[in-house]
Amino acid sequence: MDNLSNALRSSIENKNWYGALFIALSVPDICGYIESPNSRSQARYEEWFKKYMLHKYSMQVGANATQHTFLSPSDCYALRCALLHEGREEIVEQRARDALDRFHFIEPPPGGMIHCNQVNNILQLQVDIFCSDILGGLAQWQKDMAGNAEAQERVSYILKVYPTGNMP
Repeated sequence: MDNLSNALRSSIENKNWYGALFIALSVPDICGYIESPNSRSQARYEEWFKKYMLHKYSMQVGANATQHTFLSPSDCYALRCALLHEGREEIVEQRARDALDRFHFIEPPPGGMIHCNQVNNILQLQVDIFCSDILGGLAQWQKDMAGNAEAQERVSYILKVYPTGNMP
């Protein structure tokens, strides 16, 4: 898992936003499989998101402090499907879709932040914050799985890129 987290961290540091997004949106899938290999992809993805990300994407808004979810587990899974399979930001055709229609990822603006801005059914997310949030969720998940022998065995089977001359 360290290779995955290092690749995501490096993509963020190097402003490789597409690489960072592809890795970030794959993390819940990979972690979900390692933790619950017999569950269906969408169920394990959404469960991981609920546990490790939802608190970052639900907040109280307005004068009445009404609880609002900016990014639901279903909409994040729909985004994952749209981006990884079609290269799209629009999720209206995704069966998993909950409330949103489209995502706009924003590069970090100088001296500011544009994150969790919802305009109608379009959610604006600052790409570095979103990917860093996934990275934080991954770090917590790794701590949670540290004592799980079955999960650790599955982690050992994750794809590795081997240096030339050092192949198994």
